[in-house]
Amino acid sequence: MAKKILTVNSSPRTGAGSATELVLNHLVEGMQAAGADVFSVNLREKNIRPCQGCLTCWTKTPGRCILTDDMRDLLPRLPASNLLVYATPLYFNTMNAAMSIFRERLLPLSLPFTQKRGGKRAFSPRHKIPPAAWLSVCALSELSEFDALSGYIHNTHHPDTPVVAEIYRTSSEILRHPAFEKTLNDILKATVLAGEELVRFMKISPDTMARIRQPLAAPEILSVMRNLVFKSCMAEKVTLKEFMEKGMTPRPDCIEAFMAYAVIRFDTAAAAGRKLVLQFRFSGEIEDACYFTFDGDRTKAAAGTSDQYDILIETPFEIWMDIMTGKADGREMYLDGKYRVEGDLSLMQDIFVTGKN
Repeated sequence: MAKKILTVNSSPRTGAGSATELVLNHLVEGMQAAGADVFSVNLREKNIRPCQGCLTCWTKTPGRCILTDDMRDLLPRLPASNLLVYATPLYFNTMNAAMSIFRERLLPLSLPFTQKRGGKRAFSPRHKIPPAAWLSVCALSELSEFDALSGYIHNTHHPDTPVVAEIYRTSSEILRHPAFEKTLNDILKATVLAGEELVRFMKISPDTMARIRQPLAAPEILSVMRNLVFKSCMAEKVTLKEFMEKGMTPRPDCIEAFMAYAVIRFDTAAAAGRKLVLQFRFSGEIEDACYFTFDGDRTKAAAGTSDQYDILIETPFEIWMDIMTGKADGREMYLDGKYRVEGDLSLMQDIFVTGKN
């Protein structure tokens, strides 16, 4: 008999704008591939009012809430399920309001009587509640952002309803940036595998979880990139959703930001495994220098000048930022003498991936 799984998604976003939904959809794909019968609920589509705290469901109408909304249809699905998946974006280091309201409205599933079980005093269940898996995403790059949510989950779950998995994904806002396409594909493949493992074993293997949680880049680089994205959104007067949908490129505003972002944007495959040094000397609004060392599939950035280099680019900072963000054509700028290249021009063009704005 197929396992019945209920997923509850509290993200207010949908489609390409929702990282929560993106990860959850791949988890569900894996669950269905393993033969599970999955029923998915999007709370943004439901009318669920906050709990009134009247406790009527414990006394006057046992097991039945006085509120007449969509929760009356959803509540019976919990005891009938083998697994409940909570999916929420991280708001102020915990679940968002929609998920909190949903959770509060589960009170009719408990009896008012308490007893000590599993080392903690808990309410007695009126119905058997399925084990829970939690899925959450956040924009920041540190996994520790989920500590408060994880602590809440483990301090409030009943002994009868174990938490079998916690799927946390950082850097959610830039996860779908073209620079991270390869890593994102591996993360999503691992999430599909996680869904299969949950159905078959009611747990996720450490290797699969490590792939889901793998960092996109060093936290310092991601922090710089995130700040650049929002600065660019403000400068171009677009929302983050519009920025992503248009495939826009954040515009570095200092040498440190340029180095951090350029490392991500370089096409290291163009170096064909050779060890190369690309030197930049900037003039104009920012007079500074930096260089990049390509060694296999690794790229390192450093401030200043290198004793030896294979390619030298001398350019006004603002010109190169225009090229980098797609506001100017690099080939035309070169032919017009706006910047100078010493070394292999075609290799330089292959290595540096420009964007659009």
